[in-house]
Amino acid sequence: MAHLPRLKLIFTGGTISMLDDGGRGAVPKLAGADILRDVPGLEDFCQPKVHDFGQLPGPHMTPARMFELARLVDKTCSDGFDGVVITHGTDTLEESAFLVDLLHRHEQPVVFVGAMRTSSMLSWDGPINLFQACQVAAHPKCRGKGVMVVMNSTINAAWEVTKTYTEALDTFQSPDTGPLGIIDGGEVLFYRGPVSYRRIETARLEHDVALVIAAAGTDGRMIDYLVERGEKAIVIEALGRGNLPPAMARSAAGAVERGLLVALTTRCWGGRVSGAYGYDGGGARLKEAGLLFAPGLPGHKVRLLLMAALGAGMNKEEISTWLARHEP
Repeated sequence: MAHLPRLKLIFTGGTISMLDDGGRGAVPKLAGADILRDVPGLEDFCQPKVHDFGQLPGPHMTPARMFELARLVDKTCSDGFDGVVITHGTDTLEESAFLVDLLHRHEQPVVFVGAMRTSSMLSWDGPINLFQACQVAAHPKCRGKGVMVVMNSTINAAWEVTKTYTEALDTFQSPDTGPLGIIDGGEVLFYRGPVSYRRIETARLEHDVALVIAAAGTDGRMIDYLVERGEKAIVIEALGRGNLPPAMARSAAGAVERGLLVALTTRCWGGRVSGAYGYDGGGARLKEAGLLFAPGLPGHKVRLLLMAALGAGMNKEEISTWLARHEP
């Protein structure tokens, strides 16, 4: 009999484990073993082993818990498992997947999966999503592809994917790049590999990293407050190509002058920031002021990246070089 891949199934909670709580709304209640009873056939192609990490809805996940999850994944791979599947609440799934991918140093695939409908609703998508996630994690083609998100028969890279819609089944998409592949009729098909591989080794996260979003007429009060509060870094989701209202731009430049690392990305779904505009608050002026451009990532992922990079002891120049080296 051929060797069946050993998979560690880590259940963190989220919609995939939720039941209606007496009409007061859905809450995580199901343990991993309860969920697996609705997913027959896994033993035909893998050896699943359940690990109950917690029963946490997505908003209850924190960077500290994500880091703990990454360390568990690292140990699981070091222990010789062939792959890892992680159930997770969809609100913060892409953040946990991104951080685990950033820290992942093994060849074994890691697959995040969630559900958009609870087990109390018609057409619960949890079982089929989990089944397909296990298919991907067990597939030999998936070694070396890093961390992936599998939902709605679609495979996306953790670095590239984002939640695009509040409740649609196909909410997880990669706007700039498209998916890695699909699951079609039980067959795992890849169109391409991940755009690039980016890893940081660190034993800790720097938690004093804030995220600010620009809007029309936003002033610099929030940035000034964060500087006084003692944040180590600030991520700004800028307008369009990477531009800020003038008052906000002045405060961002002032933060850099006071020694903070200030990173700029865009609030747009896709695209990169650039020093294309030279007016007051334009990207060219911001680059001159010393803001770090973080192209191709939304603010919530840039925040986690800086937490890991600063935790690893990297300075601004090292982070800038690392970003440039690992651009697609």
